[in-house]
Order: sequence, then structure tokens, then C-alpha cells
Amino acid sequence: MRAWGLILAMALAATAARAETVYVRAGKLIDPEKGVVQADQLIKVVDSRVAAVTAWTLAPADGRLIDWSAYTVLPGLIDMHTHVADGYGTTSDPAEPLKHSATATILKGAETARVTLRAGFTSVRDAGVYRGLSDVALRDAIEAGQVEGPRMKVAGAYITVPGGGGAVTGAAPDVVIPADFKLGEVRNPGEARDRVRYLLQQGADFIKLIGTGAVLAIGSEPGQLELSEAEMKAACDEAAAHGSYCIAHAHGAAGIKAAIRAGARSIEHASLIDDEGIALAKAKGVWLDMDIYDGDWIDEVGRREGWPAEYLRKNTETTEFQRQGFRKAVKAGVKLSYGTDAGVYPHGLNGRQFAYMVRYGMTPMQAIQSATTVAAALMGASANVGALSPGHYGDMIAVSGDPLTDIETLTRVKGVVKGGNLVNIP
Repeated sequence: MRAWGLILAMALAATAARAETVYVRAGKLIDPEKGVVQADQLIKVVDSRVAAVTAWTLAPADGRLIDWSAYTVLPGLIDMHTHVADGYGTTSDPAEPLKHSATATILKGAETARVTLRAGFTSVRDAGVYRGLSDVALRDAIEAGQVEGPRMKVAGAYITVPGGGGAVTGAAPDVVIPADFKLGEVRNPGEARDRVRYLLQQGADFIKLIGTGAVLAIGSEPGQLELSEAEMKAACDEAAAHGSYCIAHAHGAAGIKAAIRAGARSIEHASLIDDEGIALAKAKGVWLDMDIYDGDWIDEVGRREGWPAEYLRKNTETTEFQRQGFRKAVKAGVKLSYGTDAGVYPHGLNGRQFAYMVRYGMTPMQAIQSATTVAAALMGASANVGALSPGHYGDMIAVSGDPLTDIETLTRVKGVVKGGNLVNIP
């Protein structure tokens, strides 16, 4: 037994000796856990995780040093509502997802993953794909080191009614929609349970419900309930039984409240939320994930590029109402995470929403926390991401200037480290 103990001790010692150590010197370090800023700090990362954060004294001799003494450093950012794996994003053609092969979609997703990481978003929750399970493949390729990109949590597909807000609509009636675009279609609570079980078994991390109609879908109205409350509850109960959870796309006030009652962990968009919905979200501890930048992009670029008139009309009807709902939710103390719906506008521009969150009621520190500690809690990953205290992944970004006085500095990321590895910024 003593011999085995000695062998084990030697093996552990050898492993420790091989551990890669990286140091990052931060001119200023924003700590969203404590809500403070510290000057001239040294972050020690061992085997991809933070081992210590101390005041800078002398250059360490036992590892590589990344000198960010001229920058403000903060944890890698988290976007809780992206569509990285869909790749091609929103265009003037409602049937755009049908125009690309599965292979092309995966390759385009790899490109958007790289762009997203280099923009400073080291973790994302990819909130659904039209071509089912393409997001699972992309997540796994990133985890295997085959593709450069953020840490991903994925939905696998959309749980949606046929022809609803999670379906590809706008194609000619005789166009056959491939089967992998219909993996999440449901017509009753039993089918909702079955589809949830299937997606989780196939590798999805969570479930995305399309509770109401959508802005960017032909024939789907944002205020209209599409999944019934019973269907959403069946899905949420099944997800919970598998140790997971549901999020709900819900624009309309009635749909928002139905999704909260059904057990959704977060409400996406929440565009037409009313005071009762805000109070219910706070009482139930449900996060609101409100993409309050999108409306300006849709209005400007959508009009210039000839997006469908139906899209533009629905965008006009929801944008300002959503922003005022966001302002009310901030004042009410509801949990608000950072979710952009990137893919509606180009990936890599995710940081533009920070300024809107400040404009509509948040302090700069609250906005940063929404994309770090708050987002990590919603993701169920607070022990791993969203902070730079010991034990967390060594994910961090560097920016010039001070985001607490100029939040738009977060759109101009100068450096990214993921798991202690420096990402090349062009």
C-alpha cells in the first residue's frame, strides 16, 4: 500500500510539474463579483483556471507573462442569446436558412464563432438553430479544440408549433422543408415532452421554447400565444427531470406570464411585458433577457436592404415598448442578463448593447455584471465563468480606457484570453 501511495504521489507531482502557468498583468482589474476596481493586479492561471489574483510586485519567473498593464481587464463577456451556429443570420429573404447546405451552415458557424470570441465574448448561450443539432456539433468541435470559438451552451433546435416563430416561413408552398428543420415541432403536451427528451438525449444543454409569435418570421405575430401554457409546462417539467431547464422566446404580455408560470428559467425578448409580468418575473426569480439594441439595426439596415415589410412593421411596434419595459425592470430589481440576439445583426458587434442598457437605466457596473456574474448564474455556470476569482476559467479581455466611464470601450476589445491562452486579435 505504501508503494502504491508513493507511486500516486509521484504521478501527481509529475502532473503538477507539467501544469501550464500563465500570468496576466492588469493595469486595472474590474471585479464584477465585488463590484470594485483594483489597480495593477497579477492574475495567475494554471491549467486554464485562475489560481490566484494578487497585487503586482515583480515579474514571475515560473510562467509566461501577458502584459496588459496599459489596459483595463475584466472577465470574458457572456452573451446569453446568440445564433452563432445558424451562421448566415437575418437577410431580406425569410427562407435564407434553406439556401445553404448542412456543411456550409456548419462552416459558416465556425466563422461566426471565431468572430464572436475575438469580440470578447468567451461564453455564449446559443439560443436555437433552424437546422437541428448543428449547434451541438459546433459546440463539440470548439470543446475539442478543432474550431476557435467561445464556450457554448446550446438548445439543439426550437420547440415550436408548425409554421410558428421557430419555423422557416416565407418559402413557396411547394418547397419541402427538410426533416432536420422540424426536430422541435410539437402539437400537444405529449409531443413537447417527447421532443425535449429527444433533444437532451442528442446533446442539447437546455431547451428553447417559442412561446409567442416572432418579429422576424412571416405570418407570426409577437403578441400572439403559440405554444399553450400546458405545452410549455410539459416541456419545462421534462427538462427539469433531466437536470436541465427551458428558456422561452416570448414577446407578448400574456405569453410572457404563461411561460413564467410554466417554469421557464428566462424570458427572451420580453418586448411587450406589462407591470404584472415584471412583478411575476421578480417574484419567481426569473431572468429577463432583453435584446434592446436590435430594433435600431432592423429599422436602419432592414429598410435599406429591403427586409419584408412585415418584419419592419412588427419591429416598430415592439422596439420602444421593449426599452421602456427594460427601464421598468431595472427599477424593479428584476434579474436582467445580457442577451443580444446576435445573428439578427452581424456577429462580433455584440458589445453594442452595453450602451443601450446604460441609456435605459443600468449603471455601467450593472451592465458589465449582466454580461458576467448575472449571465453566469443564469447559465448555471457561476463556478466556471463570469468572474476571475480562483477556480474560474482564465477567460478575460482587455480594453483601452475605463468602461465605467465610457461603456462603449467594450466594443473595442484589444485582447482576449480564453483558458489562459491568448487569442489573436487582428
